[in-house]
Amino acid sequence: MKLTNLLTSAAVALGLAAGAAMADTTKVGFVYVGPVGDGGWTYEHDQGRKAVEAEFGDKVETVYVENVAEGPDAERVMTQMALEGADLIFTTSFGYMDPTINVAKKFPNVKFEHATGYKRAENVSTYSARFYEGRAVQGTIAGHMTESNIIGYIGSYPIPEVIRGINSAYLHAKKVNPDVQFKIVWAFTWFDPAKEADAAKVLIEQGADVILQHTDSTAPQAAAQAAGNVITFGQASDMSEYAPKPRVSSIIDDWAPYYIARTRAVMDGTWESADTWDGIGAGMVGIGEISDAVPADVKAAALAIKDAQADGSYHAFTGPINKQDGSAWLAEGEVADDGTLAGMNFYVEGIEGDIPQ
Repeated sequence: MKLTNLLTSAAVALGLAAGAAMADTTKVGFVYVGPVGDGGWTYEHDQGRKAVEAEFGDKVETVYVENVAEGPDAERVMTQMALEGADLIFTTSFGYMDPTINVAKKFPNVKFEHATGYKRAENVSTYSARFYEGRAVQGTIAGHMTESNIIGYIGSYPIPEVIRGINSAYLHAKKVNPDVQFKIVWAFTWFDPAKEADAAKVLIEQGADVILQHTDSTAPQAAAQAAGNVITFGQASDMSEYAPKPRVSSIIDDWAPYYIARTRAVMDGTWESADTWDGIGAGMVGIGEISDAVPADVKAAALAIKDAQADGSYHAFTGPINKQDGSAWLAEGEVADDGTLAGMNFYVEGIEGDIPQ
């Protein structure tokens, strides 16, 4: 009897210890729009997740679901994560905005972080990166290096984030090459290698010898490599397997410091709803190595734009800039405000074509 009591007591003690250990563990969930192996957007978010694990060790448990469609399925996945004990959930695509808000209402004790959106709540924060700063660097290189004066751009969805990038790249390409033209193909997907490859091929057939993309796979890089004399830029991650050409540089999204900071805030009870929009200066937007396929003077010009944005001495949207219809937007020396940039729904003067609805 005494042995039985001892074993029971030991089991209870172990159970209590395990419960205490579980209580000390912060569970962090990630909802991904693409596969973790996409080589771009989702890959970099997952690198951030891994950085959280490396930083906190057994004090955290991370979980993720990949290839979650924007819409009702996203709401289901978030709900399941919350039911399974997540303390913090990162929802990493623009189309998760309303699902995030909806689920957050049902789980007021769970903290949510939504990437690239604008709707917040007491337990919902938003965060994004100033990718348009990287597009200014890319546009500078593209404008210098195009020989056909035709630059192709693969857009995902016509949302402000993507439109900002197109405008920034165009303005900076035009600044160094007044003869440049942009041709834009909308893929209406974040990740679909076949569609992305087809879009790149269409642009190349239309004479583009530079391809920029706001989609997540390396398919445009492969299409450009097959075509020959076409240059590209890595999107969201370095895509350096295609360097030194066609990929001559890249925009790299570095989410790790933000994910670590927000997880720590949940752990120590200091988390508050906020909006974060950081760029090159804060390190959230990185510029991948500019390869030796880029002439030294062009590289220097691109790095000057990068450094000026990083130290705040230059803004990518500085007037004079007109809207596509010729109406004045920014006067000489005037800088765009964040509110207009966050909701940008127009092309700047010189870009041809309409923004799809």
